[in-house]
Amino acid sequence: MSVTRRYKDAWEGFWREAPDEQGAVFWDAEPALTAARHLAHFAGRIDDPDLPMVDLGCGNGTQTRYLAGRFSNVTGVDLSLAAVEQAGGQDPGKEAQFEQLDAADDKAVQALHDRLGDANVYVRGVLHQCEPADRRPVANAIATLLGDTGRAFVVELAEGAKPVLMRLAQDVQGPPPKLRAVLAHGIAPGEVSDSGLAKLLADAGLAVLAEGELPLLTTEYTPDGRRIELPSRWLVVGGGSGGGAEGEGGSVGVADADPGPRG
Repeated sequence: MSVTRRYKDAWEGFWREAPDEQGAVFWDAEPALTAARHLAHFAGRIDDPDLPMVDLGCGNGTQTRYLAGRFSNVTGVDLSLAAVEQAGGQDPGKEAQFEQLDAADDKAVQALHDRLGDANVYVRGVLHQCEPADRRPVANAIATLLGDTGRAFVVELAEGAKPVLMRLAQDVQGPPPKLRAVLAHGIAPGEVSDSGLAKLLADAGLAVLAEGELPLLTTEYTPDGRRIELPSRWLVVGGGSGGGAEGEGGSVGVADADPGPRG
């Protein structure tokens, strides 16, 4: 199967109109506040850091380029061709590869796995805005890309983010401009509950190896100058049983440190 035409057109339209500069999109915060914080919980839990790294739902590639400075063979994939083109245009040094991928298309996902082999996967804010029928296929795509040896870091808006977004959207002055651009294209963030996220991953045959909570920083600010933060949940997952999950208080070990560049 593949995503609905309406959903694909929504994202294509969004990225065609998005300014071609880092930070111009609601969720496009600098990597020091996003991917770097996520790697602190992910890097030490990767069994094989030499596997390819796939940034699933890469958008304009801000986080992908950060990952490419720390892992070899990094590929950013996105449903939107306009996003992929913008990502490639912002990467003159060709630090990462970018390509279009419909993650709900199991044949296309399998073809990517056949080409790359098992991969580690970074997924930031993809499942929570998918249409309901697409969520299970996208979770299955994560499992396919991991294969037997990969690990994935999945971070999604927590269910507590939805009331925050609703308050912003219903403000008497209207939503903040960058959020307004998202809503104008019919994209609905915050639509997966915490328990629903865990079930999606479990139903795809993925075991939760660690999990916790972090604020997801945006690029928008309140009228009094405070950066808008949204609650999020992160999970490290792998195929098979993989043992029990660590909670936030569990030992993180080397994952607390920036893994440093990889050549």
